[in-house]
Amino acid sequence: QVQLVESGGGLVQAGGSLRLNCAASGRTFSIDAMGWFRQAPGQEGEFAAAITWNSGRTYYADSVKGRFTISRDDAKNTAYLQMDSLKPEDTAVYYCAARTRFTIAAMGSPRAYDNWGQGTQVTVSS
Repeated sequence: QVQLVESGGGLVQAGGSLRLNCAASGRTFSIDAMGWFRQAPGQEGEFAAAITWNSGRTYYADSVKGRFTISRDDAKNTAYLQMDSLKPEDTAVYYCAARTRFTIAAMGSPRAYDNWGQGTQVTVSS
């Protein structure tokens, strides 16, 4: 099992920036990808970004491409989501997820991930 703890959420004005952190513990050697998903009130959850652990290949939803940057620090077992040019529609609870087993599910699908954090609130005011 891998435990994930998100941090870095908060309240920011439109156009501002935030950096989310996702610290992993436990069987971290088994992580081969990490992703960020978000869920706004009354809406379904959606994929935001993902990164493969070994190669660092990144994936982004069209809605965040060019504004969000995902990265990871192997030594710290931590993934980051740098969010710039934030918009009110980015307001959501952001969840970190880790993939530790083989799956044919796409990187942007929640089914690809088997470990989830508790989420951190991001609120963007207009």
